[in-house]
Amino acid sequence: MQQYRFQLLLRYFQVIDLLCVVFAFGVATIAVNWRMGEFSLEEFLAMRISLDNLILFLALVLSWHIVFSLYGLYETGRLSSRWAEARDILKSVTVNTVVLFVASGIFDVIMVTPLFLAVFWLVSGVMMVLTRNIIRIVLARTGGMGITRERLLMVGTNSRAINFAKRLLSNRHQNYELLGFADTKWVNGADEEFKRRYPLIPLGCLPAYLRGNVVDEVVLCLPVKSSYSKYNEIIGLCVEQGITVRILADFFFVSLAKSKLEYFEDNAVMTLFTGNMNSGFLIIKRIIDIAVSSVLLLALSPVFALTALAVKLTSPGPVFFVQKRLGLNKRLFKLYKFRTMVENAEELQKELEALNEADGPVFKIRNDPRVTPIGRFLRKSSIDELPQLFNVLKGDMSLVGPRPLPVRDYNEFDKHWFNRRFSVRPGITCLWQISGRSNISFTQWIEMDLKYIDNWSLGLDFRILLKTIPVVLSGKGAV
Repeated sequence: MQQYRFQLLLRYFQVIDLLCVVFAFGVATIAVNWRMGEFSLEEFLAMRISLDNLILFLALVLSWHIVFSLYGLYETGRLSSRWAEARDILKSVTVNTVVLFVASGIFDVIMVTPLFLAVFWLVSGVMMVLTRNIIRIVLARTGGMGITRERLLMVGTNSRAINFAKRLLSNRHQNYELLGFADTKWVNGADEEFKRRYPLIPLGCLPAYLRGNVVDEVVLCLPVKSSYSKYNEIIGLCVEQGITVRILADFFFVSLAKSKLEYFEDNAVMTLFTGNMNSGFLIIKRIIDIAVSSVLLLALSPVFALTALAVKLTSPGPVFFVQKRLGLNKRLFKLYKFRTMVENAEELQKELEALNEADGPVFKIRNDPRVTPIGRFLRKSSIDELPQLFNVLKGDMSLVGPRPLPVRDYNEFDKHWFNRRFSVRPGITCLWQISGRSNISFTQWIEMDLKYIDNWSLGLDFRILLKTIPVVLSGKGAV
């Protein structure tokens, strides 16, 4: 599908989304007023919109566009998957409903009640999913305002090429016509149906085929190592004739990585990454970290004062335990905790290594003799972790993320894939904290961290935070 068709669809989607917001806002308003008493259509049309409500609505429209853009719903890559799009629409609608709720509290808008929010969420979500799918179906079946079907040629007959073609053809909303495959021969085990249905164009005849046939796009799926010169030749041939060339991005070892094309100083660069590189969501995550840590530090200041006094009065030494830990991409930072052990605990650890009960590189003893009496209570209640809110405020850590490890533990790593946990900012809590803590193996711990990285979203952070509260209150798994 050519770029201008993508842009046309995106313009349709933005206009339709705006109309859906207006419609949902109106339906929710009618529902609230109807619930409050007699309410006629004439009265609704005669309503005067106050300046505050107008500002709130305009802010909602702006927020809507920003959140939908952050979720990639106005990017061309999203047009290939209906289910992924529907899921992200509902996520975006939920975020915007929360924004509307917060804004209504700030501006004291009486109209925004729980009923209003429920109706607004339901109507806007359903309308957007339905209208987008209707637009897709109409454009796919009618050619979309004179836009013709894209004629595509696959170069390569390996499993990557066949699987890509199958996925493309299985999506009835894509406007592609597969012309055939170009290669020296069909590879062994190639799909028999494809061999009968589509012609094989010998690579030597490809220049003549491109000159004599209507070809809109060429997808390169040849093995890169053995076909490097052929890639250059075919790309040059297509560029000379104005034919769009696509190259599957999985020709490197990227089974765990995602990829995207970026531009640096006018140079096209393919970026491979794990986790989430959406800077907009990461900015929101950082704003949440700053806001929540600031509020908690102020609200818990009496707890800090009492804990500091208890630590100081019950054992000699400083109030805080400060230790170097590894953060984002192994940056060293100083982690703060209330001291729960004797003052020279790190020196004594060398004598206790033989008693280590944990597998892997970490060090854990259930009845560690270095822990002070008040320290046992602080650990059981997780109060000793509260000073890490300062680390969150500083930016060394996040509220949610893999736990930061000491340098000693990192030096004991025996597998390179463990290091992927450092690709995100460490946190106070993560999946490990809500799934057994000290009762699970080190390998399971790392696997949970990587699962978090691969599936990260703001919603996942929120769920982890909610589940952390009962775990902390119960003291489950704390050592």
